Amino acid sequence: MNGSRRTTLGAGAAALALAVGTLVLVAPQAAAEPVDTGSGRDAEQQGGTDKSGTGIYAAAKVTYSGSVAKGGGGGNVTSSDVNWTPPPCWYAPMYGAKEFKKKMSKELKDAASAPGMSGHAGAAINELQRHYEDDYGWTDTPGYKDYNVDKDGEGMFWAAVENPDEPDYLKRTSCSDIPFWVENGEAPPPQYEEAIKPEMLAALAYQHMELPKTKVSLAPDGATKVKLPTWAWLDKAAFDDVEATAAIDVPGFHLEATTTAKPKSLTLDPGTADATTLPANGECLIVGNTIGEPYAKGKAEETPPCGIVYGRSSAGSTFPLKASLTWEISWTGTGQTGAVAMPDGKIEAVQQVTVEEIQSINR
Repeated sequence: MNGSRRTTLGAGAAALALAVGTLVLVAPQAAAEPVDTGSGRDAEQQGGTDKSGTGIYAAAKVTYSGSVAKGGGGGNVTSSDVNWTPPPCWYAPMYGAKEFKKKMSKELKDAASAPGMSGHAGAAINELQRHYEDDYGWTDTPGYKDYNVDKDGEGMFWAAVENPDEPDYLKRTSCSDIPFWVENGEAPPPQYEEAIKPEMLAALAYQHMELPKTKVSLAPDGATKVKLPTWAWLDKAAFDDVEATAAIDVPGFHLEATTTAKPKSLTLDPGTADATTLPANGECLIVGNTIGEPYAKGKAEETPPCGIVYGRSSAGSTFPLKASLTWEISWTGTGQTGAVAMPDGKIEAVQQVTVEEIQSINR
């Protein structure tokens, strides 16, 4: 039997979400927790074959490897595009058919017997039960017979997963469709636009990427002088390409993406308006194996390709020199040929600079 999914569930949607929230919302959240592997180590893949014969499969977790933040939190990269954000939620394979029946049937039974579950709420719960047990479907969503138990091992039920690092509650919970079945090796139905894809995993790898901290070499080192150029540079050799990988691996389904960051440029903010950056826009590009140029003896009066000229002293204090290192970021992943560009990433570091009132100095 088919009907309109939006129409039939619309009246009791809020009550239904409350009634079966433990399964539809809370359980996927737990599966979203990242596995911290530490920089340079591979993640232990979550999921595997059903060796017990019970039909219970491990839920699909996004696992991270490579240069990722410790503790499973967000990395230290800020996107240069203020409009770019990683996915707030997605759909991923979550339950084998037998496990899903065990969980969902219990939730529906508990929800139906809860106080106040009558009227629209009761009708919605009854309709959901018919959907999974009695082959009751809607226009774009086929029904299931006995939770597809006879197909256990041939596919999985996919469910919503919240990104735990998404601060906006409404965005984080916007993947609100009920669990749906996907055969092994098949793509999810097209109406589920938030079904996990390689580019989404690439964005999650970006979100958890940990880049090397930025510390600029200065000459003179320690205290610099008013109106004399302060040379600044970074040794590019200390900033090799950095990779972070996000993956999902369960029976019949494997998806992964690797995000790569390459050092691109250094931008200096001297920490005072009474200073001039070199070049004028403060952006120092890669030249050879360095960003900027290391100071060499005899160049004290020359203009450095990357540096600062302070116009006044720090008067016994310091100026907070902020260095922003821009990284060019791209990704490759399952089914993807060639690297795909992503918005540049930035990390910032502040170091204190003392500026003295001395007009010249031999270096």
